[in-house]
Amino acid sequence: MGAKVAESNLAFEPIINTNPTRSLLHDHHTASHISSLLRQPDSGAGDNNLCRWLYDTFQSSDPDLQLLVLRFLPIIAGIYISRVALRVPLAGFEAVLLALYAHETTTRSGHSITVSVPDLSHPNLYHETKAPTKNNSTGLNLAVISPSLEPYGTVRSTRRARIVGVALELYYSKIHEMPVQSKIEFCEFCRDWAGQDGEMYKEMTGSSCSSSSERKEEDGNGEKVGSIPLPWELMQPVFRILGHCLLCPNQNKELVDKSSEACRSLYARSMHDINPKAILATGSLLRLTKQALDSNDDIDRTEIPKSRVISI
Repeated sequence: MGAKVAESNLAFEPIINTNPTRSLLHDHHTASHISSLLRQPDSGAGDNNLCRWLYDTFQSSDPDLQLLVLRFLPIIAGIYISRVALRVPLAGFEAVLLALYAHETTTRSGHSITVSVPDLSHPNLYHETKAPTKNNSTGLNLAVISPSLEPYGTVRSTRRARIVGVALELYYSKIHEMPVQSKIEFCEFCRDWAGQDGEMYKEMTGSSCSSSSERKEEDGNGEKVGSIPLPWELMQPVFRILGHCLLCPNQNKELVDKSSEACRSLYARSMHDINPKAILATGSLLRLTKQALDSNDDIDRTEIPKSRVISI
């Protein structure tokens, strides 16, 4: 591993710690150096030493090394999605993304992730009914959070969004262990993917007073590319990650600002595309943004108000 890192001109500083691998996850100098290398014009090529090192490192059985690779997923996915339209060699990035996808497929045994949602057509213990409802169906409905996974060995245009989306689902499952800078980088790429200026929604009014100004996305190296497709299978984990960034404990002000900016841009993009699902999701994130940024809202919602007046 050390030889491959040396080929990429990475100079790791000696770290005195009982767990040096975990320390690398939060080492700002190392992260900054790797990030700059990932943003180089040829960073995603198949013969790129850094991509090869990230791939081999994730294949190890050390969970801390796998977290180290996940820390750079926002940059890998962000630049990869932005460069797809340029038709440049991206086999190095695709190898890393496929490794993450295969790991999640194996962990889940290919099964889907579902959640049980109560069926409101069935009466419950806390409500009286005039007549018993005859229904042979079960009292719970299963909502699919993430569909079942099939093993993929290559990245095709029809699979790309799904593979990247599953990699982001894996990132979300470990997001509580990710450094703040990694989350900030993710929010910045979400804003670039949107390709729309969301400043008109800064006051969270829910309506635009002027037409949104479109902007071209950059591929991480300053090159302009066209509009980036944002299918639902890619955006679902994106919304979950942004929700965490807005409401996570011990909030970082810069992270909240970046995530709220990304939410506004994605809302503008969903309005531009007239995408009902995305409008509903981003609209909810806008309301969460208002809650997160409202500095005057110091009320404890769980506290019972002391009043002599009974409101009915």
